[in-house]
Amino acid sequence: MGRSAVAIPEKLFFKIGEVCELAGVQAHVLRYWESEFTMLAPQKNRAGQRVYRKRDVEIALRIKELLYEDQYTIAGAKKRLANDLRAGGKLKIVSSEDEVEDSETNGSQAASGGTTTPRTAEDRRSLRKVARELREILALLDTPSKKH
Repeated sequence: MGRSAVAIPEKLFFKIGEVCELAGVQAHVLRYWESEFTMLAPQKNRAGQRVYRKRDVEIALRIKELLYEDQYTIAGAKKRLANDLRAGGKLKIVSSEDEVEDSETNGSQAASGGTTTPRTAEDRRSLRKVARELREILALLDTPSKKH
């Protein structure tokens, strides 16, 4: 597995400002995500302030990754996040470089006991482009076709 791109402190609860700092987004963005992504639902304390758990922080980081790095639409990110949560319940928050290395390590090289060679920035960009195109193809295949 890869390491987290963002180190989440070992705390039980996080205030909205702390989550904003970890995710690198403003508070209104987090509140908007809460309205769009039902799985991001922080509790509120007695004073009515949002209280995020570590799981909420992980979900917020994954939403940011899907929207900003992977260029998903809100609808696409909802679908992908729901699938991710259904698939195993565990979110893997990694940087793009780690994700590429993980996929290589978990592939044929891992089976043969080989080591992974570091990829150049150009290689990573190319792989991200191919991954994006494959996701677009999958989205087209998932949409119901119209019968004439």
